[in-house]
Amino acid sequence: MATVRLWTDEDAQADPRVQAVFADIRATRKSDFLNNFWRALANQPEQLEQTWAALKRVMLTPGELDPLTRELLYIAVSTANNCSYCVHSHTAAARAKGMTPGQHAELTAVIAMASHTNALATALQVPVDDAFEVR
Repeated sequence: MATVRLWTDEDAQADPRVQAVFADIRATRKSDFLNNFWRALANQPEQLEQTWAALKRVMLTPGELDPLTRELLYIAVSTANNCSYCVHSHTAAARAKGMTPGQHAELTAVIAMASHTNALATALQVPVDDAFEVR
C-alpha cells in the first residue's frame, strides 16, 4: 500500500503543473497509461516535474547507449537497490524495447554474479589494482 495518495486524472485537473506533466508523459510515451509512480509523485508537483524532466533527459535523449541497454542498466541498479516497483516497470519497458527471455536470463545471471563478487571484494577489502586507476 502506498504511503501517499495516488492522484487520479480528476485530481490532476486541479493542479496545472501536475496536469501538464501527466499530459507530457502520455504524449511522450504515446499511451494513455500513467503508472502509479507518477501518480504518487503528484503529491509533490516540483519533484514530479524535476523527476520527469530528468528521466526524459537520461532515458529518452539519443546517445551512445541504445534504449534497451539503458533499461537493462535500470533493472540492474533497481535490483541492487531492492526496488521491486522499478524492477517490474523497467523489465516491462525492456520487454517492450525487445528484450528476449534469453537476454533477461543473462541479465539476471550478471546481476547475481556482480552481487556475489561485490560482496566478496567488500568483505575482504581487496585494494584496487594500480592498473585500474585512471591517471
